Amino acid sequence: MSRPWVVLKFGGTSVAAAEHWDTIAAEARGHAAAGRRALLVCSALAGATNRLEQALAAAAGGARGGETELEALRAAHEGLAHAGGVAPPPEVDALWDELARWLAGVRLTGEAPPRLTAKVLALGELASTRLGAALLEARGVAARWIDARELLVSAPRPRDLDARRYLEAAVPAAHDPARLEAASAGAAVAITQGFIARTPEGDTCLLGRGGSDTSGALFAALAGAERLEIWTDVPGLFTADPREVPEARLLHRVGYREARELATLGARVLHPPCLEPVACAGIPVAIRCTPDPALPRTLIEAAREDHPAVTAVTHRRGTTLLTISTVAMWDASGFLARLFAPFEQLGFSVDLVGTSEAAVSVTLDRVPGGVEGAPFAALVDRLRDLGEVRVIHPCAVVSIVGRRIRSVLGELGGALGAFQDRPVHLVSNSSEDLNLSFVVDEDDGAVLVRRLHAALFADRAEDPRLGPAWIRLRGGVDELPREAWWRREREALLALAVDGRARYAYHLPTVRERARQLTGTLRSVDRFYYAMKANPFPAILEAVASEGLGIECVSIDEVRRARDVLGDAVPLLFTPNFCPVEEYAAAREAGAELTLDGPHLFAAAPSLWRGAEVALRIDPGWGLGHHAKVTTGGSRSKFGHPAGDTAAFLEAAAAAGVRVRGLHAHLGSGILDAAAWAGVGRALAALAEAVGPDLAWIDLGGGLGVPERPGQRPLDLDALEASLHPLAAALGPVRLRMEPGRFLVAEAGVLLAPVTQVRRKGDALLVGVATGMNSLIRPALYGAWHPIVNLSRLGDPPDAFVQVVGPICESGDVLGRDRWLPEPRPGDLLLIGFAGAYGAAMASRYNLREPAREVALG
Repeated sequence: MSRPWVVLKFGGTSVAAAEHWDTIAAEARGHAAAGRRALLVCSALAGATNRLEQALAAAAGGARGGETELEALRAAHEGLAHAGGVAPPPEVDALWDELARWLAGVRLTGEAPPRLTAKVLALGELASTRLGAALLEARGVAARWIDARELLVSAPRPRDLDARRYLEAAVPAAHDPARLEAASAGAAVAITQGFIARTPEGDTCLLGRGGSDTSGALFAALAGAERLEIWTDVPGLFTADPREVPEARLLHRVGYREARELATLGARVLHPPCLEPVACAGIPVAIRCTPDPALPRTLIEAAREDHPAVTAVTHRRGTTLLTISTVAMWDASGFLARLFAPFEQLGFSVDLVGTSEAAVSVTLDRVPGGVEGAPFAALVDRLRDLGEVRVIHPCAVVSIVGRRIRSVLGELGGALGAFQDRPVHLVSNSSEDLNLSFVVDEDDGAVLVRRLHAALFADRAEDPRLGPAWIRLRGGVDELPREAWWRREREALLALAVDGRARYAYHLPTVRERARQLTGTLRSVDRFYYAMKANPFPAILEAVASEGLGIECVSIDEVRRARDVLGDAVPLLFTPNFCPVEEYAAAREAGAELTLDGPHLFAAAPSLWRGAEVALRIDPGWGLGHHAKVTTGGSRSKFGHPAGDTAAFLEAAAAAGVRVRGLHAHLGSGILDAAAWAGVGRALAALAEAVGPDLAWIDLGGGLGVPERPGQRPLDLDALEASLHPLAAALGPVRLRMEPGRFLVAEAGVLLAPVTQVRRKGDALLVGVATGMNSLIRPALYGAWHPIVNLSRLGDPPDAFVQVVGPICESGDVLGRDRWLPEPRPGDLLLIGFAGAYGAAMASRYNLREPAREVALG
């Protein structure tokens, strides 16, 4: 009897690091030792497929387009080879030579048709597996290399366009172990590609982005494998996306149908089509974590339970909602058939559907060509023959996923309060009763997931289906970095709270260090203004001013605080919103530069503005931020003047005798995308000619973020400077400004919260502290995440899963859920990190409880 196969699929992050190949080799050896054969199905190196797409796009633009991307691909694979102790295989070099020839052809024709695109994108997997075979051999594992196109053949569907035929091909599952046996030639370990297959005519085709999971499932079905293992950077499926909800719990075991629903509705660990082949064959699927193979995992198999249960909360972005309204559909047979015909004929797949007597709403997860493209325009035109069409884009679909959801509606009642201040465009319950879905504005999706998860899973600490929280699996993620300033100042911090009262403590050397980091790296920025609303504590103002920063104020009292503390020499920028007009007069008298949101102010106080120099705050039409409530751009925001109506402001300013000296925009708070500000700058630069020679500066706003949640990468200042340098050069004499706030002070501040009580309620260990949302409202207001450590027991191993709560008479007074800490005792001191921004500044005396006092160190 032949040895059974185990199929192991490794994603892009799993194959991109040399140390991960140590894990891959160890797993292959382990299976061989246990009498099993291992088929390794590998993705392209992380980012490789994106670079290949970019190379094609650049080559289509002509000139030397694509060469930069080609060299980056070479470098990435050579770097992995050298890090793994092998020479780059000649087969990989040959692939890049082939890519160079294809790109040359694209430069000549100016296009990359789907058939060629499939061949180009397949190079990522072909390269990673050729290199992977060499890395395995260097680790003592002889792996036979197999071309996946020998074994996986697509079955084109009727009316398939070339884009679907070659780039999102459907490959039927088959059980034919003999074919794999022949291709592997009896090898104990074989390595092949995910993502790629061939058409019946022998051309390369792809299974769609994320299709390597489906490749693994198809190979498992082909082999009749003992199991399929999907290796990625997380150990399984969770009750929510752990990158957005760190307290999300691992799912120990789920059925195929639930797992498919989770994947379809936004769980990014799995490619939705991958479950059908293994479910039909009864092959269990284990999700494993490449960086830490010892972590517990999720097992997907035939469901053993059928009782009603909520399993997870998910959301998908980028959904499009169409509503077709007409009274003609009432009591009209065949209307829905006529309505859905254009979707089929134009290649659109409908997801959710809702109907009434006079309207039908549908959602589209994928819009070929985008909502601005010709296919979508053709669809809307066809639908207008049937009724009035309304389009809402972009939307998010927030889903409560589980089993027999209609049976637990009573339990969901309280949780649905999460939607009370958010518009819901459509509600849908799946026909299989596996989800209850809500179509909402895209910006609301993430916050609704956090709210629903808190409501649905906070009381399920000992549910046997649920494993540890993501934060616990990460081990010590509650702690700030090892070099955090508060470690050095631990004794001083403990002494500050010896009286049992809460304190904010600010480390001024860290504030100054962050200011120097900005001014030293972002050399394209002429002047920085500290957004003092983040923290107006006098010692903080003195620290930033000592580093040469100006101060940005949003109220006349902030202007007065800045002048009282810093005197008249420090430049001030006044950027209020809907303040009394008198505040502009007072700010002008105090020597502050003025920023306006619109021309209405000229008529409100004509004498105030004559001869004034002002800046116009522009709404570029979009916004960013860690939460919808801190996104300050876009049509729904109260901030800024529409960019498309700038001429009206300039005309009104001229009539009022006002010179426009600056243009200003601010997208939001907590932004970690280094490219965001260059986009704002380009939008403002496009208006410079209209303003004319008076324009002296462009302010890109603030919002420079710090990591809000475990696993987030910090803002890349070098990349930010690289994006701003060409913008500054193009602007010539017009100078760039920025307004950092959180970036300067968040890390420098901690909230010291003495433990007052500890008690167990059911399975929850509640740790009460001396202050709560009256001092730090961000967790309640935004669902914000703040790291928490037990400063009194620093260095002790964590041994308790706790909820940190305050004394305020509100159920939302929770500073941290599911924190893995050395068990706190009354009298211990908890430290809540990254509290220097929007902490004390947003405090209140709710319940007549005094907020934490503030102290500066250093």
